[in-house]
Amino acid sequence: MAALPGFFSHPSSLEHDTGAHPEQAGRIVAIEAALEARDWLGWERVLSAPATRAQLELVHPAAHIESIERAFRAGGGQLDADTVVSAGSFEAALHAAGGAVGMVSRLLDGGAGSVGFSAHRPPGHHAPADKPMGFCLFNNVAVGTRFALRERGLARVLIIDWDVHHGNGTQDIFWESDEVLFCSMHQMPLYPGSGAAGEVGAGAGRGFTLNVPMAPGSGDAEWVEALRDVVLSRGEEFAPELVLVSAGFDAHADDPLAGCEVSDSGFVAMAALVRGLADRLEVPLGFVLEGGYDVAALARCVTAVMAEVGAAA
Repeated sequence: MAALPGFFSHPSSLEHDTGAHPEQAGRIVAIEAALEARDWLGWERVLSAPATRAQLELVHPAAHIESIERAFRAGGGQLDADTVVSAGSFEAALHAAGGAVGMVSRLLDGGAGSVGFSAHRPPGHHAPADKPMGFCLFNNVAVGTRFALRERGLARVLIIDWDVHHGNGTQDIFWESDEVLFCSMHQMPLYPGSGAAGEVGAGAGRGFTLNVPMAPGSGDAEWVEALRDVVLSRGEEFAPELVLVSAGFDAHADDPLAGCEVSDSGFVAMAALVRGLADRLEVPLGFVLEGGYDVAALARCVTAVMAEVGAAA
């Protein structure tokens, strides 16, 4: 029998100080306040462990890990035009990656019907293997996925990325892999500029990247239809042993960094569809927090998605 749904978090997420940056600690504060107001929806709260160096190196070369560590030891600063580190950022990033690993481990121990949510910052899906990018230091969902493949013996993992910005880092990491089906729905044109429908992978991974560009102004009907008819159809054919969602909520109509019009109920509908896929396949389902920069909308949507997917757990 599956364990209680697990909500993975760690206080270090609040110590990643980005100042007035849209990716700021208030995101986590708002999510946790909304969940506390609903008694955490009956989910078990789990304090995430930091990722080990070996776990990070399943995705990131040592030189990249050491460069992030050096930046934090030097007191932080601007790594690129979008990505900030502070004295607390390295610890936060370790727990963000470690939360994904811990969630995956719990899901696989629980088996079919198990559900989890890893809610940390910084997010991860823009980070390729060898550099920080787009608010992201380590690629959390990729670290969790490689852990499932290399340490837990899985052969196939499905990653669904519904963040409004293309998950270029995750795509890059699994570009030549047939072990991971990476499916991204994202507004286009928009940062980071990648994610055209013709980007399908290479080598053994050709056909295992699926990009579904969404037009500015698209809302619930368009996003739900694309997820149901394109992404989940291909995902079911792939027959994964684990489903992970890079769960950004910045396609929301209230979000300041993009131009899509998804509502709270649109995200609930998408979550229900993904839960339905996992149930049909009899595999666990996990969510890794990515973007979402209107904190009120973010908190509402995370809570509503957790209520939806946890109801049948």
